[in-house]
Amino acid sequence: MEEQKKVTLSLSTSTVNIKAATVLSGKVRQSFSHGKSKVVAVEVKKKRVLGAARTFTQASPISELYKDKNLTSDELETRLKVVKEAIKESKEQELLRAQNAKNEQNAAQSQMEGVSDQQEFENESSAGETTSTNPSPRGAAVKSGGHHQKISPHRTFKHSRGTDLADDDDSSNKSIASKKAPEIKKDIKELKGRYVAGSGRISIYNALDEDSGKTRSLSSIRRARQKNKFVAQNPDEIKVIKDVVLPETISVQELSGRMAIRTSDVIKTLMKMGVMATANQIIDADTAELVILEFGHNVKRVSDSDVEIGLWKEDSAKDLQFRPPVVTIMGHVDHGKTSLLDALRRTNVALKEAGGITQSIGAYQVSMRDGRGITFIDTPGHAAFTEMRSRGANVTDVVVLVVAADDGVKDQTIEAINHAKAAKVPLVVAINKVDKQGVNPDRVRKELLAHEVVVEAYGGDVIDVEISAKTGLNLEKLEESILLQAEVLDLKANPDRAAEGIVIESKVEKGLGPVATVLIKKGTLKVGDVFVSGVIYGRVRAIRTEIREVIKELTPGMPGEIIGFNGSTVPGDDFIVVEDEGKAREISNYRDRKKREQSLVISSSRTANQLFSKFEADEKLRVLAVIIKADVQGSAEAICSSLQKLSTEEVAVRVLHSGIGEVTESDVVLARASNALILCFNVRANTQARDQISRDGIQIKYYSIIYDLIDDIKALLSGLLAPEIRENILGSVEVRKIFDVSKLGRIAGCMVTTGIIKRGAKARLMRDGVVIYSGDLKSIRRHKDDVKEVRENFECGITLENYNDIHVNDIIESFELEEVARQL
Repeated sequence: MEEQKKVTLSLSTSTVNIKAATVLSGKVRQSFSHGKSKVVAVEVKKKRVLGAARTFTQASPISELYKDKNLTSDELETRLKVVKEAIKESKEQELLRAQNAKNEQNAAQSQMEGVSDQQEFENESSAGETTSTNPSPRGAAVKSGGHHQKISPHRTFKHSRGTDLADDDDSSNKSIASKKAPEIKKDIKELKGRYVAGSGRISIYNALDEDSGKTRSLSSIRRARQKNKFVAQNPDEIKVIKDVVLPETISVQELSGRMAIRTSDVIKTLMKMGVMATANQIIDADTAELVILEFGHNVKRVSDSDVEIGLWKEDSAKDLQFRPPVVTIMGHVDHGKTSLLDALRRTNVALKEAGGITQSIGAYQVSMRDGRGITFIDTPGHAAFTEMRSRGANVTDVVVLVVAADDGVKDQTIEAINHAKAAKVPLVVAINKVDKQGVNPDRVRKELLAHEVVVEAYGGDVIDVEISAKTGLNLEKLEESILLQAEVLDLKANPDRAAEGIVIESKVEKGLGPVATVLIKKGTLKVGDVFVSGVIYGRVRAIRTEIREVIKELTPGMPGEIIGFNGSTVPGDDFIVVEDEGKAREISNYRDRKKREQSLVISSSRTANQLFSKFEADEKLRVLAVIIKADVQGSAEAICSSLQKLSTEEVAVRVLHSGIGEVTESDVVLARASNALILCFNVRANTQARDQISRDGIQIKYYSIIYDLIDDIKALLSGLLAPEIRENILGSVEVRKIFDVSKLGRIAGCMVTTGIIKRGAKARLMRDGVVIYSGDLKSIRRHKDDVKEVRENFECGITLENYNDIHVNDIIESFELEEVARQL
């Protein structure tokens, strides 16, 4: 080998071919920790290859050996073996590089594994062993299509023309004598330096390879080695199959957490399925099921409504015990419902009610003289509280219909009968005020017949009792009738279970927060129980009776005030005790979500034509915006319902907000922004709100009787109504002669036949009973003088505004327009 000449290397992207050496230069991006990287210039010095760009796929190196005349037979044979081994190793390296280039994302990992296998091939080659006869401890690992594959060293690599390299012998089989050992080692080293990449960490070939991709960090390589080691030592723990609970909708991040798989892998799987999703995006259950099956896990489909499974439990007959009946007192206003309840409870509730009428639902338990109890629910009798009476009928066992003997059956009495029939609740008629002079109880019984209420005196099955709430007449008989009806109904409940009930009324108390009156239907409610009521949940902190006495538990049939709600509940919602707060939160969130979905469906169901017609109507509609604050939820709902009924096609009441509790600063801000009126029912504004109301000039009205509130709003709406235009006929004239005056135009000589004709009034010209012209009277003249008016049986001359086509025998009618204020 001739001595190679040293060449000075320069930073250039081009390849410089020199007789002694070949210089390659390029740039490599090095990656460091924390995402840092930099670009460095790399130069490669490669020894000159025998023959310009010739490879071992041809037989040129072997031919060169035969051309050397100075070699003996043994030397030629030895060098031939070395060349063949070098050719074989070169082909193996070229195959590994070709396979590594196919997968750019995992090029770094393939490089590390390929280097270790390359070193094993070198060790085997230096020992004089061939891969076809002595296999290495492990095969070369390469990446193909994103999966690890082991290339077994037992394979015989194919030549580019399809022939085995091991069988690629020259036609000559001469026996050549061996050369000296130092020369053979030198030749082997030279050949390996030409064809084998030689770096343990990063090869210059891969550094200059543009398709090699990013280089993995040492920490990543170390983790991969530890993982491979763990997998090799624990083959049974490679794959853990899980039962993944799948709801109707789930986010990608939550799905990856339930499968214990990286979110990026789940996103890649979704992309392969054609679904482009981010970590926080919600996917449907069908798509999520395909992803779960792709990773080899089991799917357990559940529905959102499954959270309510087992919420309502049935009781066995052996666990049932008698419970007090729940009795609702209904009837017309001022027929004595609350007075009757006072007499039964020995209290005086009616005097405490504003205006002498009940304006909220009250629940009380009364102990009879024999020790048995009856739970009474007092409902308002005013027409505005129809919704509240309806809820009272839905939770009751027996309805006591109070009818005044001196007044008979009225509107609210009929409504109470209809509510009781709809709820399929038995009736007990209490004919009140029989102590008055001249009353006739039979009149009430006959009037009830018209509404299909047949009392026992007339052969029916409805119990009727003549009572006097004022004197206490026949109250014991009424109690016995109620208990008799309860025995017929066979009212039983299981007290040894989780409580179930219904919300009767709700309010907000200062210092306590939301407070609700609850009637227990099953089970026993204790302090500390976790419950769900509609979309609200909470924990029972305290239980009070109607007289503010603190108790520890409520049994079936008992009403009580519950403290511990995390929000204001709605009267009529269910009340159910659950196992823990997590279960209560799940049920609450599910119900809240369903409620919002229903509201969205209702709002989106309007068609475009409906929206346009609504916009047109809104342009003509005059709206009174109000904010309603009441002491209890039932009163707020009753006020909203009453105000909505006052709306017409021209004026309407728009309730921007309704709630319970005192008026706060946020209510005042809303009223100022929307120019709304604040209506307070049995509540007041706090100090901060009062200051802001006086500063901003907000209108606020306080009421304690619902009659006054409704009457005031009705008067305000009447003021918003457009005035009614009325037409007052003043008189009429008959045209007898026509005068044409050049300066004045056509003048009609007329005789006033009826009434009076005034200048400036409206005029209507009629010919043969048909209106020809409608406009203004321009002037009225009498004997060449302009006059203001002409009375009946007098002659005058009349000119019309912008109209001259007047004929004889036409009738001109004079009238005035008058605006009259309208009332609802």
